[in-house]
Amino acid sequence: MSAPSIRVGTWNLAGRWSAAHAQMLKEADCDVWLLTEVHPDTAIPGFHAHRGAGRIVGQRAWAAILSRERLEARSDPHGASAAAAVSGTVFCSTVLPWRSCRSVRPWSGSNHAAKTGAALVDVLQALPRDQPVVWGGDWNHALSGREYAGSAAGREHLITALREMGLVARTEDQPHRIEGLLSIDHIAAPAYWQHRPPRRIPVDGLSDHDAYTVSLMTPAAAGH
Repeated sequence: MSAPSIRVGTWNLAGRWSAAHAQMLKEADCDVWLLTEVHPDTAIPGFHAHRGAGRIVGQRAWAAILSRERLEARSDPHGASAAAAVSGTVFCSTVLPWRSCRSVRPWSGSNHAAKTGAALVDVLQALPRDQPVVWGGDWNHALSGREYAGSAAGREHLITALREMGLVARTEDQPHRIEGLLSIDHIAAPAYWQHRPPRRIPVDGLSDHDAYTVSLMTPAAAGH
């Protein structure tokens, strides 16, 4: 990317939008947002937006990318994903299956692990290997510790996918809003990119998910 570092955030908006949501996004001061469950009115002045084609209810999008810099929309990697290129890096926002989701579009499979595995196959096939990828969103899995929203087998599929992509989830040790659990909302970046400590932003009253941000340093900034 042209900038030496970039601040990335992820937040599941739970389909809600208000002036308070817009203010929170503005104050977090991210360069790129990987949003999920996105209300159709979601917008930040000065940001470019791309929404995936998949819809949950009405016009609520499963996923969207917001960027300060101009973005180039990519084909959706999966029905609950959105992807866009920004200055040479591909950003992808994804919702992965939760334990109680049904086997209806965009999910396919006889059980939770199968649904997760099928979604990840689509995402991995769509994301490039010849340019950097930053991937995040509401993955409905902690990456260690107690599993509350997903399944142990689904987690293994996800960890394998990250390894195959050469990505590290920089949010893996961040706390969930529920005490004793770790985050299911994640931001993963190339393993060779350095980063500053991630941050959890409590957003009680705005969503049932907290927001998470991390500043990523590109190889140029890190001296590579």
